[in-house]
Amino acid sequence: MKIYTFHRKQNLPISVEKAWEFLSSPKNLKTITPDYMSFDILSGAEKPMFAGQIIQYIVTPILGIKTKWVTEIKHVKENKYFVDEQRFGPYALWHHKHFIKAIEGGVEMEDIIDYKVPMGILGQIAHPILVKPKLEEIFAYRQKKLIELFGELK
Repeated sequence: MKIYTFHRKQNLPISVEKAWEFLSSPKNLKTITPDYMSFDILSGAEKPMFAGQIIQYIVTPILGIKTKWVTEIKHVKENKYFVDEQRFGPYALWHHKHFIKAIEGGVEMEDIIDYKVPMGILGQIAHPILVKPKLEEIFAYRQKKLIELFGELK
């Protein structure tokens, strides 16, 4: 059982509170997800984020295949971090930690995702060809969108 880790950091010239307000709202996920993924929230985003919150999405991650994705917000420490885990969806395992911390001139946002692809050895073969490049692409898009929204920390 191969578990992969995806790690990204981004610095923005905004306050911790502003970063938290944006990142902790599930409704903003659509804004930072590429349009071709047809990301739509089905339910669970009506209230501010809380531990135990279940959020259901429809997303088209690869090859135009629509997929239902259900995540649970497992842990929340306001203005510090939150953790979401996939309950049902395209991964065999998805554990995503989001950290926010103040730095000089703004905030550092850090994402750490531990994940496992489905389909055993076939999934492991597909990982470097499809899955990892797709995650790289999605997070490059997020980085660009966040800079458009909030500016770039110089």
